[in-house]
Parts: sequence; structure tokens; C-alpha cells
Amino acid sequence: MPHHALEVTLTRPLTTDELSYAARTWPLAANHEATRLIALMSAKTPDRAAHRLRRRLSTRLPIDVITTHYPDTSGQILLNVTFPPATRTALKSAAHHAGRTPERFIELALHQTLAQHHEQEADRLERAVHQLLAHTTPGQLLSAIGHALTRLPEGPTP
Repeated sequence: MPHHALEVTLTRPLTTDELSYAARTWPLAANHEATRLIALMSAKTPDRAAHRLRRRLSTRLPIDVITTHYPDTSGQILLNVTFPPATRTALKSAAHHAGRTPERFIELALHQTLAQHHEQEADRLERAVHQLLAHTTPGQLLSAIGHALTRLPEGPTP
């Protein structure tokens, strides 16, 4: 049976005792803040692996979301979320009204939100470049960007 790498995002950082207690149930690797964990789970599918891990750890950890750590062959990452009953009812109603399953309804909403965010970010960057170009030539700007990129030790800051 294949093993699936799963990432568990927690609602809050774990104490050392909580992490030790959970690790007695299943081997876990925590990030330095103890807000995210990695686990390997054997199952036929990633969905079954995430479900099995949630069942095993949900009484021991404040789990927010479980995701597959690596994308599948289509580049997709599985998202395993548990909603409170009222939210689940509202979601089922909205999905039914839209003629979709709750899973497909959420998937489309996430894709739409991410596309909108990507578009807004591209617009923001374009406005910033136009503002910079108002006070410099394209060649000077390109040179400054190249110079800045060679000196950045890490990715962009928000």
C-alpha cells in the first residue's frame, strides 16, 4: 500500500507535552513553531490517508486543515477540512442551489478566489511599475531590479 505525505496545519502552536502525546499515537515531524506537522500515512488514496490521519489525531491535536504535502500528477493538492454542523448545512444548501456537490462547490470557490487574488496582485504590481517608470527610464529600472535581486537573500516580503 502506498504511503502519502500529509501536512497538518494546527489552529494554534502545540506545547512540548501536547506534541509528545500526539507523537505517541503516530510519528510526526513538527516545524520550529509547532504549528505545522508532517506525517506519513499508508492508504490506497490520498483522501483515505488524510481521513485516517484526522481520525487518529483529532482527539489529540487542534487540527485546522490536512493537506497532501506533494501535488498529484495533475498538480492538485488535497485539502481535508472539517466544518462545524451549521457551516456544513449552509455549504450543502449553497452547493445544492448551485447544482454542485459540496466538494466541487468549495473547489470552484477556491479556484475563483485564487484567480481573483492573482489578478489583483498582477494589477498591484503593474501599478507599482508604472509609478516607478514615472520617475525613471525602463533601462534604469531594469538595472535596479537586477541589482536588487542579486542582493536578496530570501524571497519577497509582503
